[in-house]
Amino acid sequence: MELGLYTFADVDPNAADKGAEGRRRLADLLEEIELADQVGLDVFGLGEHHRPDYAASAPAVILAAAAARTSRIRLTSAVTVLSSDDPVRVFQQFATLDLLSNGRAEIMAGRGSFIESFPLFGQSMNDYDQLFSEKLGLLLALRDSERVTWSGALRSPINDRGVYPRPLQDPLPLWIAVGGTPQSVARAGALGVPMALAIIGGEPARFAPLFQLYREAARRSGQDPSKLKTSINVHGFIADTTQEAADQFYGPQAEVMNRIGRERGWGPTNRAHFDQAISPTGNLFLGDPETVARKIVAHRKLFGNDRFLLQMAIGPMPHDRILHGIELYGTKVAPLVREMLAEERAS
Repeated sequence: MELGLYTFADVDPNAADKGAEGRRRLADLLEEIELADQVGLDVFGLGEHHRPDYAASAPAVILAAAAARTSRIRLTSAVTVLSSDDPVRVFQQFATLDLLSNGRAEIMAGRGSFIESFPLFGQSMNDYDQLFSEKLGLLLALRDSERVTWSGALRSPINDRGVYPRPLQDPLPLWIAVGGTPQSVARAGALGVPMALAIIGGEPARFAPLFQLYREAARRSGQDPSKLKTSINVHGFIADTTQEAADQFYGPQAEVMNRIGRERGWGPTNRAHFDQAISPTGNLFLGDPETVARKIVAHRKLFGNDRFLLQMAIGPMPHDRILHGIELYGTKVAPLVREMLAEERAS
């Protein structure tokens, strides 16, 4: 199982000098990706957002900078908001990243959990699902063939045009990110495309039927089982002790969840909710290295997932604590997870 990290590059939305704040966060972010590579983690993902509280509106650019400072770790979006972007440009950007990184680029495409990009790029929310469906079809066509002929209802057609550069990886890895909608899960399975499921709230066990739906949709569509991969993308934090992890993570995580909650009409979170979420059955993967490793393995048994991505850098988390968490993840958690999985296979 691949182990990795993802982030949205949180910044202070109330910073007086937003340019300086963005510069600071991106410098820290590159250091975090570089450390993740050094300690042996497998994947680093960067999510596209168009809001004042996140600095990663152009993930491919940041990942290209990271490619020059790393040698092994895979570099992916998490996610690319495909519905409001142009698939040709997305493909070209990530094909370029693939060449710069010597074949380490991936695209994780989704409809997006925030909607700021739709009016920003002139897209209508009335076309929310159709935009994604059409653009995903075009992106798959661009990936599968150098020259493309394509037509749809919401974008001008392409008539036998070549799209360049071509990536080093053939095909360029593409994942579909979903948030729990059964129709999105079934679409990923029917297309035979790897699926990344975000588990941000509730008990993770309730998502198990979606993995079954994904595999059944793929079977019914005659997809090759060897091409089916799944990931869970979750929140959490790692420190030397579980108490330290909880005390360090609660404040920043609560600040972000309450800010988003006010926008979406959620009730405020509190420490009691948080303590339930860090329990063995909760959605936060938080604690000392052994606690987190055991929770990762327990959910691997539940889902059969091929990848696990952890979002630790949430809100105003101090950079030094994030770096220490990454170091523990790579040097303590990952070896424990691999050891436990190896013992399971041998038994």
